[in-house]
Amino acid sequence: MVMTTAPGRLATHALSRFGFGAGPGDLDRVKADPRGWVDSQLSPRPLPAVLADHQGSAPRISEMAAARKAKGEAEEMAKKQARERYRADIAIRTRLAATSDTPFQERLVQFWSNHFTVSTQRPIIAPLGLAYENEAIRPHILGTFRDMARAAILHPSMLIYLDNAQSIGPDSTAGQKRDKGLNENLGREALELHLLGVDGGYHQDDVRAMALILTGWTLDEERGTADFNPRRHQPGEKILLGQRIPESGVSEAAAAIDLLCAHPATAHHVAQKLARHFIADDPPPATVTALAKSFRDSNGDLTHVMRTLVRLDAAWAQPLAKMRSPNDFVIATLRASAVEVADDRLVNALSLLGQMPFAAPSPAGWPDRAADWTGPDAILRRIDWSLAFGQRVGSRVDARTLLDTALGDLADDGLRQAVARAPSPAEALALALSSPAFQRR
Repeated sequence: MVMTTAPGRLATHALSRFGFGAGPGDLDRVKADPRGWVDSQLSPRPLPAVLADHQGSAPRISEMAAARKAKGEAEEMAKKQARERYRADIAIRTRLAATSDTPFQERLVQFWSNHFTVSTQRPIIAPLGLAYENEAIRPHILGTFRDMARAAILHPSMLIYLDNAQSIGPDSTAGQKRDKGLNENLGREALELHLLGVDGGYHQDDVRAMALILTGWTLDEERGTADFNPRRHQPGEKILLGQRIPESGVSEAAAAIDLLCAHPATAHHVAQKLARHFIADDPPPATVTALAKSFRDSNGDLTHVMRTLVRLDAAWAQPLAKMRSPNDFVIATLRASAVEVADDRLVNALSLLGQMPFAAPSPAGWPDRAADWTGPDAILRRIDWSLAFGQRVGSRVDARTLLDTALGDLADDGLRQAVARAPSPAEALALALSSPAFQRR
């Protein structure tokens, strides 16, 4: 039973499972009431100061559009600036997660941002990822799933990434005059990935209906914002999952998203993903059932759903059941060591380890199972990076202290002896960071 687990171990569990691991002093602060520490973060907090002055997506989109029209040197300079902004944004995001007083909220931001993925597989997304996350995801992590879904699906970054900005209703005014037509990408991914899930019971007719509903949602490139153009919108009633969506132009997308958010398949899909992320790669079915019920009963109130999750014994009964992704590993290392790392080194670490933020290989986002991160090459890269990190900071970070900071009594005698006997501080730190105990959460 969870109640028999030592408070120190529960604190380590809380910090690793719901945050990004422990930093100096965290275990002492949390061990008196680990569940209460997690639960206390389920209330809105001010926007982190580091994000307060972050440039939004609108000026970046309009600047890139203007440069693209100018072509030549202006376009090349804009591409260079976009790459620089992307790397700076990655460093901001990573450092924020490593230093936040509310790491559970930062984990939720990253979880939902991955759920509603936009990716640099389309290079234009590179300078927009953090702005998208700040605008479409962060304001809604403790709000309603419906509001987050609306904000994410209709955000200009999503319209660009999944080609809806170019989608035109075949029978619209514009569609009758142009060769370009319907693009189903966003309609399909909204059903398959964002809302109902791949087994959600929809058919190709529903994909097409959703795509038609979303026609007209495009960009105002001069302002850099999402825009609804009625000349591009497919006229007439649509049938989605057997339900009528009356013709209402700009209002149809919200009506369709609301319908899908209320569908039982969406509750199950979201519950499954939450349970997989916070409990285990293959979570107990009862936990998925409980979370889906909480989602349905609260009409997708995410604070209510997360409180349900935090109170599940299964969320606490399987310590170290999850493998840290490369992103989590880097953040946990920064948090535990409390060292300053230059922006370029942060970005290069995430690139080397194979998980650059906002660069998922597909609209499905980054995977959330250990098997996807534990291939021989991936493990070797972690060990190599741990050693390189140890060589840079080993003289400033004592590996034995790091074990106390990050793992407490989860660091067993065997690990402590191996670290103590390491031939150099760099190798001691590498052993601590690449140990199974530190690699899991």
